[in-house]
Amino acid sequence: MHTILRHGYMYQYKGEDVFVIDGHVHMWDATEENIKHKGGEQFIQCFHDYHTGFTPDDRQRDMEEYRKFTPEDVKEDLFNNHVDVGVYQPTHLRDFYKEGFNTVDDLGQTLYQDHPDRFVLNGRWDPRDGEEGLKELERQKEEYDIMGAKVYTAEWKGDSKGWRLDSDDAFEFLEKCADLGVKNIHPHKGPTIRPLNKDAFDVGDVDEAASSFPELNFIVEHVGLPRLDDFCWIATQEPNVYNRIAVAAPMALGRPKRFSEIMAELLFWLGEDRLTFGSDYGIWDPDWLIEAVMETELSDEQVEEYGVEFDLEAKKKLMGENIAELYDIDIEERKKQLSTDAISQEFGLGDTYDAAAPADD
Repeated sequence: MHTILRHGYMYQYKGEDVFVIDGHVHMWDATEENIKHKGGEQFIQCFHDYHTGFTPDDRQRDMEEYRKFTPEDVKEDLFNNHVDVGVYQPTHLRDFYKEGFNTVDDLGQTLYQDHPDRFVLNGRWDPRDGEEGLKELERQKEEYDIMGAKVYTAEWKGDSKGWRLDSDDAFEFLEKCADLGVKNIHPHKGPTIRPLNKDAFDVGDVDEAASSFPELNFIVEHVGLPRLDDFCWIATQEPNVYNRIAVAAPMALGRPKRFSEIMAELLFWLGEDRLTFGSDYGIWDPDWLIEAVMETELSDEQVEEYGVEFDLEAKKKLMGENIAELYDIDIEERKKQLSTDAISQEFGLGDTYDAAAPADD
């Protein structure tokens, strides 16, 4: 069991309730007995380096407890720490891990099954899986009614060390997603993780995919960092491209000037309706990230230069309202459901949801 601070209430900012949908959460197993390739050890070590590089000293986990997150860990670390709903992003990495690193069924057969109102479960696909991959995507839709899918273009498979979202094979899977109603595509387009290839995470292949499939939404995880300019130039001309500030969010505490610059750029190019939050849990815990992001203010110079405001309305959209729109979540109705669910009962959250939800007419 992980030991972190517990809050036990719905998140509030300056006296106002903020409904938080954490758009990027994991539940992984990188224990030594699950690793089958040295890349698996390099991968989790790199994750831990990101963790220690940005996490406050008193909140850091040692490597041993960092290797695996259980359903109980996830439940407590998210929902007793400001998060109302979590969006699960699978990353299989079966060339590195015997049973996979962070699979669809890991959450689907545990927490999602027990607490469906608390999670959005995304599927995943890889065009190199061919017909079997298309059948697997159909299974995920049939079994879990997924509305989104995480894609990991730098994942290794045999001799292949990556693929492109704008390839013919990928387009076949995007067509299948459109047919199935899997409308939210989540490509990892950000920092690399050892030993994966940085260029295989390049954001450039989002452009043609987004313009070719206007009926799908492309939520670019990690805003393309370190290629933020490329991402913004793509997103400004493709209205179905959204950002996810996972990986950028820790800079709100560790590098606040840089983070405010990122937010000013995103607001200028995309506007406040395409901002989305993600903690990248368990690389980082969500509570201190949420607090740091919500406390972020643009400087007077940034407001004047960019002509934007990072005000409470924009922050609420970032923290949950925009993701709710993507996944057809009625926030007020969801508050009512959460007020009586098992997690609210366990952590004593029911009263806060009751107070937040408007009375029926």
